[in-house]
Amino acid sequence: MSGMRASKNMTFPVFQRAALRALAALTMLLATSVRSNFVFDDDPLQPVTQDETVSVGGVVTLTCSVKENDNSSLQWSNTAQQTLYFGEKRALRDNRIQLVKSTATELIITISEVQLSDDGEYTCSIFTMPVRTARATVTVLGVPGKPVITGFEDAVQEGGKVTLTCTSSGSKPPAKLHWFRDQEEIQGRPDVVESNPDEPTYTVTSELTLAVSRHDNNALIACAVDHPSIANGDKRTEQPLNVLFSPSVSIQPESDLPREGEKFFLQCVGNGNPEPTAFVWRRKDGELPPMAKVDDAFLRFESLNKTDNGVYECQADNGIGTGDVTHTLLVQEAGVNAEDPTAMSTSSGVDHAVIGGVVAVIVFIMLCLLIVLGRYLIRHKGTYLTHEAKGSDDAPDADTAIINAEGGHSGVDDKKEYFI
Repeated sequence: MSGMRASKNMTFPVFQRAALRALAALTMLLATSVRSNFVFDDDPLQPVTQDETVSVGGVVTLTCSVKENDNSSLQWSNTAQQTLYFGEKRALRDNRIQLVKSTATELIITISEVQLSDDGEYTCSIFTMPVRTARATVTVLGVPGKPVITGFEDAVQEGGKVTLTCTSSGSKPPAKLHWFRDQEEIQGRPDVVESNPDEPTYTVTSELTLAVSRHDNNALIACAVDHPSIANGDKRTEQPLNVLFSPSVSIQPESDLPREGEKFFLQCVGNGNPEPTAFVWRRKDGELPPMAKVDDAFLRFESLNKTDNGVYECQADNGIGTGDVTHTLLVQEAGVNAEDPTAMSTSSGVDHAVIGGVVAVIVFIMLCLLIVLGRYLIRHKGTYLTHEAKGSDDAPDADTAIINAEGGHSGVDDKKEYFI
């Protein structure tokens, strides 16, 4: 029993010492085999590399350099630790990988037509004693596909809503989607990101819901992709909205001054989506004139007459709705020439002359009346003073004359005054 215990006590220290030796050896290996892409100023033999980012289909350049060399060779290895170049010697048969420069202190290679599988860590080694290494991370960007917009297949009626969906696939990291109406950015729902099976890329989807009016017809709705692998605007899809709305209507006369005896027409113009195809003409104050004929969007008059004056209404129908408008027709006398401004000016001048003559006569009559009235008032005042003075002329003495002049009546017959 004691022998077995002694044997166990001796076995454990031997195992412990072996484990300590292995740990020390591993520590020395990690300490001497430096794997970093940082520069160590105190070790001129330490390789220096740089991380790179490249898009699928692009070219990436890998550079490894040291400050000094002890005649050891530099080597590049891929993510699977396969040697690509050992100095100037090609080790892997891949025509995409080419040597750019190989010296005692620098090894530069390129990888063209980069694929998603090229993503990962690449190792540069220098075979000194001990071996020194540095790593460079190559990030391969998956280029997103051109966005596809769905939801435009059917037209939407004015006042309704339309939901559009934008989808872009193949991005790495996931792309961001932006919506625009003409040149103004509008907000859609948050992006939905899904991983693509069998490859490290993503499909991104965004939805936009719009309440539309007639002003949105033919407005360009665009979906643009934002991703570091592409320039802004490179991946953008736009389509016009198709909004159905009832027509707005206007009436355009053939001329602004229709004249008696001439041919004339009114044209009904409708703006809607779709364009109106049915037109109805009415006269507000009765039936259409016998000489007026309806010709689709036109109301034609063979020979205008004063009796054609009135308010005319046109109603246009495009199947979505109707629109109507009115126009007042005033037929000018045959003597008025709409195309001859001299005739119109002469007629206007004659009217003004007649009005001016009437005003002059009225002013003259008023002046005459004022003169006659003034003379009458002057004469009336003189007659009044004459009758009043007669009281003093008939008095027997001065005192009586004064009393009579002041309006007194003592001893004297009342004087009567008459106004003529």
